[in-house]
Amino acid sequence: MTKGYIATLLIFPLISLILNPTSAQPASAPGPAGPRNVTAILEKGGQFTTLLRLMKSTQEIDQINNQLNNSNSGVTIFAPTDNAFNSLPAGTLNSLTDQQKVSLLQFHVIPNYLSTANFQTVSNPLRTQAGNSANGEFPLNVTAAGQQVNISTGVVNATVDNAVYSDGQLAVYQVNQVLLPQSIFAAHSPAAAPAPAEAKKDKSKPTSESPASSDDVDTTSNSATGPAIDQGMRVAFVGLFCLFAWGFL
Repeated sequence: MTKGYIATLLIFPLISLILNPTSAQPASAPGPAGPRNVTAILEKGGQFTTLLRLMKSTQEIDQINNQLNNSNSGVTIFAPTDNAFNSLPAGTLNSLTDQQKVSLLQFHVIPNYLSTANFQTVSNPLRTQAGNSANGEFPLNVTAAGQQVNISTGVVNATVDNAVYSDGQLAVYQVNQVLLPQSIFAAHSPAAAPAPAEAKKDKSKPTSESPASSDDVDTTSNSATGPAIDQGMRVAFVGLFCLFAWGFL
């Protein structure tokens, strides 16, 4: 009786293992997260159509995805909305060369991850994918005051409206202006009008108002006294002639 009971206890677990083999296997670890898709993130935002179109036409989106998925430093994107692009003067984008369009987009990309807290302590000017920021070509300065984050390029001043996406490796921030770099748009700004030339002063003295010179005064006085002197000399000569003639008589 005891042997049959023990056998029953041993048989039932064995039967359970045979009928349910997967229950004995440990749970598999979750696979690695798939590659981040910047296009999908911006499309989900719903107001970055122009930005996406430019990124695709210049292949900048491929460069961002490549850096994001093959680098540990992460990426930060300042994403202007469609309204921000629409507020640009007419023909602004069409006036740019292909290389300038690439530089414009790269100016919105920081080659490392920045959280909202990082904006409080970041060192300016920020280095963007566009290139050198030290010599005034692509300076990008970020300042934070409380919850407000301001961005200055030397051409425009923008603000960060909200965080579209952030996961510790990729950050996408919505901005209310297209960030225009100095190296491209300072040359596009209209030149200041030259100052009007000063009217040349007339160096010639007006004859009607200029005082008479001393030479003119002397000439006038001489011309006035000359006839009187000549008249006196004639009278004296006649007198002397009369006295001389009277002596002979």
